[in-house]
Amino acid sequence: MNHVIGIHDLGPSGVRQVLDQAADWKAQSPGEHLKGAVLGMVFFNPSLRTRTSFELAMLRGGGHAIVLEVGAGTWKLESREGVIMDGDKTEHLKEAIPVLCRYVDLLAVRSFSDGTDEDLDHTEPVLEAIRRYATVPVISMEGAREHPCQGLADLLTMRENFGDLKGLPVTLTWAPHIKPLPKAVPNSFLLSAITAGCQVRLAHPPGFELHESVLAQAAALAAETGATLKTTQDQAAALAGSAVIYPKAWGPTVAGAELSQASWCPTIAHLNGMRADAILMHCLPVRRDLEVSSELLDSPHSRVVDEAENRFHVQRVLLDRAYHKKENSL
Repeated sequence: MNHVIGIHDLGPSGVRQVLDQAADWKAQSPGEHLKGAVLGMVFFNPSLRTRTSFELAMLRGGGHAIVLEVGAGTWKLESREGVIMDGDKTEHLKEAIPVLCRYVDLLAVRSFSDGTDEDLDHTEPVLEAIRRYATVPVISMEGAREHPCQGLADLLTMRENFGDLKGLPVTLTWAPHIKPLPKAVPNSFLLSAITAGCQVRLAHPPGFELHESVLAQAAALAAETGATLKTTQDQAAALAGSAVIYPKAWGPTVAGAELSQASWCPTIAHLNGMRADAILMHCLPVRRDLEVSSELLDSPHSRVVDEAENRFHVQRVLLDRAYHKKENSL
């Protein structure tokens, strides 16, 4: 089954194929390549760009999307095994997902971390449960551990600006926020950039380390792709000579770590020492003048809108690959 729950489901060669096809289709639309296909979209969490871009990919491809919002218009769903369902969750994934798979050709699921158990997050509990019960391909629209569609859109954006990504120096930097946020986006940017062979610099204050399982996966990928990863608590050092600054807020691994460290908010001044053609990237939504300065967001260096558009282009490729490989397996 052609599931995409994490970047490992594609691997380096699959990532290159997706980017090549997305770039081709961005230049010249493939037309109704999904004609007759039905996508079931299951949202455990809210969305703006993800929902719009997936629905648009199905519409432009000649298919149709059905949107289900768990707990708002449909039953709350239980994902845990072996529990007595005497709480507020009315239906188990064991029944809900096989039923949905009788109705649709593809499933796309969005299920964030709830922020209570980072070790559990790294098992991707909801998406992996759905993968087990599904009889059609499943695509992650963001999980507790990864956001692979965002990572692919990030790579396409960098490729449009710099061409070959192998050896490209890029910086993923922690940014301040008013609350602890999930780590799926920074995890996916890191893993995607390593998969593409980039020289990745990871900068964060003490107490904001990424999970050891992500760092171990990144190290294994780097050995395969020739990428490098350097982790530092010195943001300026991480940005020196870099082509990309990717600020993203995420929650601490150490209780009490300060979330509102203003010096970590990127400004135009942070570009000093970076390459002259350096770009700013961010997954959006972004809190202006908290995570990133308005001056930098509004500057010619910003590619955040291009990056958001590229979600559509990579996702229609993922949908096409999943749908047509499923068709061919029947």
